[in-house]
Amino acid sequence: MTGTTFTTDRETALRLDREDPLSSFRAKFHLPHRAGTAPPVYLLGNSLGPQPVGTSAYVGKVLRAWAERGVEGHFQGPEPWLSYPEPLIEVTAEIVGAQPAEVVLMNALTVNLHLMLTSFYRPSADRFRILVEEQPFPSDRYALVSHLELRGQDPASALLECRSRAGERTLSTGDIEHLLQKEGDRIALVFFGGVNYYTGQAFDLERITRAAHGAGAIAAFDLAHAVGNIPLRLHDWGVDLALWCSYKYLNAGPGSPGGVFVHERHHGRTDLPRLAGWWGESPQKRFAMTPEFEPAPGAAGWQVSNPPVLMLAAYRASMEIFRQAGMERLRAKSLLLTGYLEFLLDRLKDDSFEIITPRNPAERGAQLSLLMMREGKRVFDGLTRAGFLTDWRDPDVIRVAPTPLTTRFEDVYLFVQAFSRLITGE
Repeated sequence: MTGTTFTTDRETALRLDREDPLSSFRAKFHLPHRAGTAPPVYLLGNSLGPQPVGTSAYVGKVLRAWAERGVEGHFQGPEPWLSYPEPLIEVTAEIVGAQPAEVVLMNALTVNLHLMLTSFYRPSADRFRILVEEQPFPSDRYALVSHLELRGQDPASALLECRSRAGERTLSTGDIEHLLQKEGDRIALVFFGGVNYYTGQAFDLERITRAAHGAGAIAAFDLAHAVGNIPLRLHDWGVDLALWCSYKYLNAGPGSPGGVFVHERHHGRTDLPRLAGWWGESPQKRFAMTPEFEPAPGAAGWQVSNPPVLMLAAYRASMEIFRQAGMERLRAKSLLLTGYLEFLLDRLKDDSFEIITPRNPAERGAQLSLLMMREGKRVFDGLTRAGFLTDWRDPDVIRVAPTPLTTRFEDVYLFVQAFSRLITGE
């Protein structure tokens, strides 16, 4: 499919689907629909990924082990719960470009952010500011502000938001670097989303990390919209820490466990405070019930509670699919799908909307954000009634996510046809 030329006719979409090497993976998912109705075109994988067909079988195995073995399920059977997360950590580490010891699956994203800020946000009298992207995800802002206030800082001055240039919708990496050079001696922590939830901009995490370290700051990232979506090399880039959820592009289900990356250079540090819990204890001592806490090596030492095995079973169903598909092939199709969507939208030549996601494919994932100049909510509601499930973000953006595991090129074609009818009032 390399060097594909797009046209606006439906046959192009059908041909691309015939040539798609990942077309069979669509059948590995339940696509949401109500009984007696046609399945909608699901373009919401950036919000909640669809359920893998194998999920119920994996969860059922854990339920049966619980029913048959009770507490002994922790230690007995072909998949004892004590070691259940280990193979999942291995494949997750591959997806985020990490060593297995640098990754742990636990809690939910914002809970993990609070835990990591306890350890890695260490303000001083001179270096106390946190640098964030323009319009970060609200939950991130809430957590950051709460930690600033806990440390006696005024968020109005301590939370520094990197702004886009006048008339532009996204951030320049050069401007981020310049701001770090200018203000770096007062910045303790840089915290960006890997992909901005609103604009869909994928940030250059390697360059931002390098600039943060050059300024003497910690480089941390929220990868909720990046993991399973864009290529990541967290270890090689030298990222200090990263966090993500697993219910978007990773398709692990609502409330599924979050993930944490802590670079190996921070492992074993005794100067980092942490909120300890018994599952972060060294495995050799975990059941010795000693009063002294000895953290497990690696990222696992930041755990506080038992792994949620039932939810990890759902996570496992998706990881099997990711291992089969491979991030390289998923990224290749994602670039083609999103490029095709962009091509068709551009051919509408309509001033009622604007694509605010970067045009450079390297600066975006499987999402285009459409800024609606007028009647955006009417258009969004019309798409929903017509069977196209997208995402509305106040005040004026429709997010469209053609994800490579489940979206067909024909789905993209049909979406643009429906979108065109709605914006023109036909």
